[in-house]
Amino acid sequence: MQLRIFTEPQQGATYDQLLAVARLGEELGFDGFFRSDHYLKMGDVSGLPGPSDAWITLAGLARDTSTIRLGTMVTPITFRHPGPLAISVANVDAMSGGRVELGLGAGWYDDEHHAYAIPYPPLGERFERLEEQLAIITGLWSTPVGETFTYQGRHHSVTDSPALPKPAQAQVPVIIGGGGKVRTPRLAARYASEFNHMFSPPDALAATRERVEAACSAIDRDPASMTWGISQVACVGADEVEVTRRAAAIGRQPEELRANGVAGTVAEAAERLALYAEHGITRAYLQVLDLDDLDHLRALAQLL
Repeated sequence: MQLRIFTEPQQGATYDQLLAVARLGEELGFDGFFRSDHYLKMGDVSGLPGPSDAWITLAGLARDTSTIRLGTMVTPITFRHPGPLAISVANVDAMSGGRVELGLGAGWYDDEHHAYAIPYPPLGERFERLEEQLAIITGLWSTPVGETFTYQGRHHSVTDSPALPKPAQAQVPVIIGGGGKVRTPRLAARYASEFNHMFSPPDALAATRERVEAACSAIDRDPASMTWGISQVACVGADEVEVTRRAAAIGRQPEELRANGVAGTVAEAAERLALYAEHGITRAYLQVLDLDDLDHLRALAQLL
């Protein structure tokens, strides 16, 4: 199973902290470094030094790392217009030598929108905008050089765009996830290279996967072409003392983390990942919340 590091910088992180995690993750052999795309802290934390922009951060990491894949889990469509987002992602992909992936979602955290003057339409409209953004972004990237791209939508329209620049990759992987029963599977089938079961327990995977596979079959896409991922909080230690210390550092209890994440000793965490593997998961994003605990990454690397 591929293992990726997943961070939440809105909880409080400097660029240097993120860079240290990304570089050590690369050195240890993790497949990717991903970050959330949020502008406001969650829960009882200071949030200092304040939020960072996901794609500006990833641009820096693109130049400051060499091999690890980089991306968002996930970018809300409310934050950026589709054309500029397509340009930004293509730029960062070129800066990284073709190591970028785009997680894209409808957005859900209304407080951060109100805190930073970002419009927050109702859920139905956000999903309409998500579908249009997916169509526009992938359409811009796939338009041959020398041709133009046009798209007419209810919320976003494109007229005779030169559809530049192009990413370094022939196709930037798009990640879609969540528990939506109709629209999410349909959008994943049409646009995603990976479907991510975000924070889902093993016994909840089958129903969601069946819906996504059915949506793939409905448009004559081979469901086997989809990568199946999971995102889970990680808290791993050499023994119970270390596990308890790491859980306390992120304000959680060991047993709760064992029930709702990849936690415990290395052996326990390996068993948890094996259970996901039995359900067809081939990629796991391990959410690391204490960015100063670099030894935690070394413990997690034992799962590789």
